[in-house]
Amino acid sequence: MVLEVDSLEILKDALTVLEQSFTSMPAFEPRLDQQAVRDVVMQAAERMQDNYPYAHPLYAGQMLKPPHPVARTAYAMAQWVNPNNHALDGGRASSALEKEAVANIAAMFGWPGQYLGHLTSGGTMANLEALWIAGKLHPEKTIVASQQAHYTHSRITEVLQIPFESIAADNRGRMDMQALEAVLQRGQVGTVVATLGTTGLGAIDPLAEILVLQETYNFRIHVDCAYGGYFKIAGNLGLEGQAAFARIDRVDSIVVDPHKHGLQPYGCGCVLFRDPSVGSFYNHDSPYTYFTSDDLHLGEISLECSRAGASAVALWATQQLLPMDTGGEFAIGLEMSREAALKLYSLVCQDSQELSLFEPELDIVVWAPAATRASDISALSSRVFEAAAGEGLHLAILKLPAAQLRSFWPDVEFDQELVTLLRSCLMKPEHLEWLDRIWAIYKSVR
Repeated sequence: MVLEVDSLEILKDALTVLEQSFTSMPAFEPRLDQQAVRDVVMQAAERMQDNYPYAHPLYAGQMLKPPHPVARTAYAMAQWVNPNNHALDGGRASSALEKEAVANIAAMFGWPGQYLGHLTSGGTMANLEALWIAGKLHPEKTIVASQQAHYTHSRITEVLQIPFESIAADNRGRMDMQALEAVLQRGQVGTVVATLGTTGLGAIDPLAEILVLQETYNFRIHVDCAYGGYFKIAGNLGLEGQAAFARIDRVDSIVVDPHKHGLQPYGCGCVLFRDPSVGSFYNHDSPYTYFTSDDLHLGEISLECSRAGASAVALWATQQLLPMDTGGEFAIGLEMSREAALKLYSLVCQDSQELSLFEPELDIVVWAPAATRASDISALSSRVFEAAAGEGLHLAILKLPAAQLRSFWPDVEFDQELVTLLRSCLMKPEHLEWLDRIWAIYKSVR
């Protein structure tokens, strides 16, 4: 069985407890045509069969991690109230839970005291708020991000009408420091976006080196770790990854997506600002009192209006069950994902029929079937991708420029500028246990 259903009994019990809060109200029986609703929901269930098995360990393609049962159950329970965390009147309990949940995330990044932050509908909206604040603080100055950064940043700056420039990446997908400094020397950069965990390669920009440049060129640093942020508490990162996350508390703003590695349903993002005074741009007089005043509500420090309070309930419940502590169960799950990626990388490196790139920094592995020409590599990657799916193993494909691959594959004839490779995102802890089977299926269609 792929879908977990035991939590449905817990949901019924939770709704019984929730119903007790309304015992003082006059009797009211909501009307429900049970058969009509059942018929439509069954139709929806049949339509939803047209899906990939995201929850299964043999789904190792895109970054789709199933929510934890506690998150799914808490979210569903909250939907019977359907709170709106834009205004306090719309979500009193869920707003309080959001503040606690966001405080836990801020503490994970080394901001246990004053800061400003809230949940969003996802990383796109969270990054929009961070770059909006960046534009307010440095009007008309340029925002820069790596070529491997998420396309969100170039699109958001276009929406905000803020100048944007893309910085070259090195052959491992990290922001190139020489290229960055060359742009900084022009004196027009207001904010540098550092990505700690790119969505394509899982690359970690060298934050420590960016902080050194900040001392000379005086720019803001925004960290987009929507994908990789929770690896802050993983104990088995490489030295470069550890060095980057160890300094994340010194940046100006951070975005992380609990609906990626945080075991949450879509959509749940989070934006944090180290300096609470940026709350003045949200037209509030006293942002410093955000965590001490009962009069403030989350809508006063958010660009979004209506937001699902159920997301906050689900996140809070998950944090209670699985605290974000180094060495705890939650952190061990992240470590297992990275260990699975390292094991897959090792299998690729040891196999003469495969072409490897670089050791994964998080849990994303990129490789290709071996061939002498780039066009043949692309064709093989596409064929194997389809054949593996036919055997129940779901991978992903990624196109990289030939210039990025030449140093890894000196014997390959690059007869095309973009090369198709295979990509595997091993987000589930169970991937470690299933990796031998994953590799066996892959080799059977190879």
